[in-house]
Amino acid sequence: MEPAQKERTPFSDIDGLTAPMSEMVLAALTEMGRHPEIRRVRRAGVDALRPALGTRLLDAGSGSGEVARRLAGEVGPRGEVIALDCSAAITAAAVSRHDDSNVRYVLGDVCDLDLPDDCVDGVWCERVLQHVDDADRAIGELRRVTRPGGRLCLIDTDWDSLAFDGMPPRLWNTVWRYVRGHFTPPQRDMGRTLRRRLVAAGLSSLTATPVTCLFGSPESAAVVLPMVNPRVPADTWQTPPGLREEWLACVEAAGARGDFLAVLTIWVVAGTV
Repeated sequence: MEPAQKERTPFSDIDGLTAPMSEMVLAALTEMGRHPEIRRVRRAGVDALRPALGTRLLDAGSGSGEVARRLAGEVGPRGEVIALDCSAAITAAAVSRHDDSNVRYVLGDVCDLDLPDDCVDGVWCERVLQHVDDADRAIGELRRVTRPGGRLCLIDTDWDSLAFDGMPPRLWNTVWRYVRGHFTPPQRDMGRTLRRRLVAAGLSSLTATPVTCLFGSPESAAVVLPMVNPRVPADTWQTPPGLREEWLACVEAAGARGDFLAVLTIWVVAGTV
């Protein structure tokens, strides 16, 4: 029998979390943004989006705003970045970290944008669609607010690509059965479906770049992968007694031996409206 699964991850409803969990999620977002592999993904995203001076961009699902502020540097003082997120707590944190860049922070739902048609020149949407109930509706909204000739850059994870070496495969398979519905979103294949979704939405000049992130130590992997992070509270694992401890012990042992490896593919897909 398959274990019972939660339908949504903590990232899906940050404002509904307890204060300690909300702070943990914010810290995780910040730490991920500093990780070299996530930075590599974002460099590929900027190349695909092709931001130009003086343009207006939408960062849909902007989190703590670090990407929005980077994009503001790309569009210059005559441009603008709208940093939109559904979480009031995360948006408040983004505002508190604001620099002098031309970023406007707003609350909003990517599936129902309170923005007029054709109001931006490009859209950045990073690791958001895996968490929404209707990704195609969200893409339709992102397309609607983008002017003809503008670019959509969608970045998302293919969680089914996650693989480890250095640990017993049977143990990982058992752990995966329990954590995949809680530590990963229901739409685990979102990354690899993005190109198809943009084709269906009528975009042209498509590019699709799979970026395989490599984590050569448990400490590096723990920044992005909650199932190897011992700081994630034990009561969130929802695994049988002893399974979490056995798995984390194997992760630690592989790190000590130097043969730990985790790989995960994140897709960067862009197209022209």
